[in-house]
Amino acid sequence: MASHQWLRDSFHPSLLFASIFLLVLLKFLLNGKSSKRKPNLPPSPPKLPIIGNLHQLGSMPHLSLQRLAQKFGPILYLQLGEVPTVVISSARMAKEVMKTHDLALSSRPQIFSAKHLFYDCTDIAFSPYGAYWRHIRKICILELLSAKRVQSFSFVRDEEVARLIRRIAESYPSTTNLSKMLGLYANDVLCRVAFGRDFSQGGEYDRHGFQKMLEEYQELLGGFSTGDFFPSMEFIHNITGMKSRLKHTFRRFDQFFDEVINEHLNPEIQKEERSKDLVDVLLEIQKSGSNEIPLTMDNVKAIILDMFAAGTDTTFITLDWGMTELIMNSKVLERARAEVRKVVGERRVVLESDLPQLDYMKAVLKEIFRLHPPAPVLVPRESMEDIIINGFDIPAKTRVFVNAWAIGRDPESWENPESFEPERFLDSPIDFKGQDFELIPFGAGRRSCPAITLSTASVELALAQLVYSFDWELPPGTEAKDLDLTETFGITMHRITDLMVIAKPHFP
Repeated sequence: MASHQWLRDSFHPSLLFASIFLLVLLKFLLNGKSSKRKPNLPPSPPKLPIIGNLHQLGSMPHLSLQRLAQKFGPILYLQLGEVPTVVISSARMAKEVMKTHDLALSSRPQIFSAKHLFYDCTDIAFSPYGAYWRHIRKICILELLSAKRVQSFSFVRDEEVARLIRRIAESYPSTTNLSKMLGLYANDVLCRVAFGRDFSQGGEYDRHGFQKMLEEYQELLGGFSTGDFFPSMEFIHNITGMKSRLKHTFRRFDQFFDEVINEHLNPEIQKEERSKDLVDVLLEIQKSGSNEIPLTMDNVKAIILDMFAAGTDTTFITLDWGMTELIMNSKVLERARAEVRKVVGERRVVLESDLPQLDYMKAVLKEIFRLHPPAPVLVPRESMEDIIINGFDIPAKTRVFVNAWAIGRDPESWENPESFEPERFLDSPIDFKGQDFELIPFGAGRRSCPAITLSTASVELALAQLVYSFDWELPPGTEAKDLDLTETFGITMHRITDLMVIAKPHFP
């Protein structure tokens, strides 16, 4: 009896602890992770079962997200299908994402379309954060897109701007499809810089179907495809036709890049005198077989696609929107023209050495980027760890969208945000190089666009020369208010209708 009493007394605490442990374990198993502190997520609109907030994106996500931000605040949480998502819509919150927590938010989500187009995301824009991405970004910054390399292509910009001006002048007094001319210019500059030749001679531009390829690329990579929000159900991409479109577009790009690379590797063609282009540089790096991380030929193609598609597109969209805004705002156009003519004097040609003196033109370019960032919603980031922004918990593996379009029109940062007023930048230190989060057309931080110098060089010279060389008018019977400014949404965003103008040459 005494021994039983001893047993009861000695085992009682152990049994109690065991019972408590079993109860806690049972509760944890029944309630999943409910024993964890519930995260303090950012404000969120009501959601529907299964699809979450997906129905609130609409056909123009940058506008829908801006409206949601106006209601719920500059940082908001959306459940987009299976994907937890945070949307950033103010300069202050963008600084948190791209500076304070830049490293933790430096990865990319694995977007289905990017995996298929960019050789399993081995390009610069969509590659996840890691040793490979750091390696290719270093190649881009030091070898491909350095200030010295960009300067070495100044002769290309000079020649292509002159060709653009000739094409436009030849169309006078008829109406000019300026959008098409600007598209050819952007494509020719990029192709000569990247591939060593242009493709607009002899109908090659149309034969390759560049315009259609680029439009497909923009749409496919918009980042708001339904299937991308249900990663566990890849079959959705078959139902929507996305997979077959991706395969078709990928094949076209891949065949084109094979042709370009074979030309570069052909010893007979190599004997011809020509400047070293970006494909030459990449092939040299690939051939040398870096000890760090060797590049495969597919890696080279992925990087070429980044430069070709993004480089052509951003230049074209910025020039197209820029000329649209200038023609709609005649006082701005007159002031810009007067400045260029004062600086250039009797010469007919604007030189790159003139550009630093064109303060008002620089303000015009900033205003174009503010109202019309080429990528309205920046390429999404993905959190690599749990972080806190503005007191809110952002769990690991959360997708983060930065709405650059909404930030450029945020009344907290800008007076008269909807008006085209370059004057706002004349006494302002704000620039678009990634240090001022009110103006981030190229992003900021580690994942900012490394081609910013190349892109702005191609835009600045062309814009100044266009303003200088012609007196611009809309066709008879058309007023500024008649222009269709509707945009098509994709990874980049251009107007649906072409800009038709009459360009009267200033010089006889």
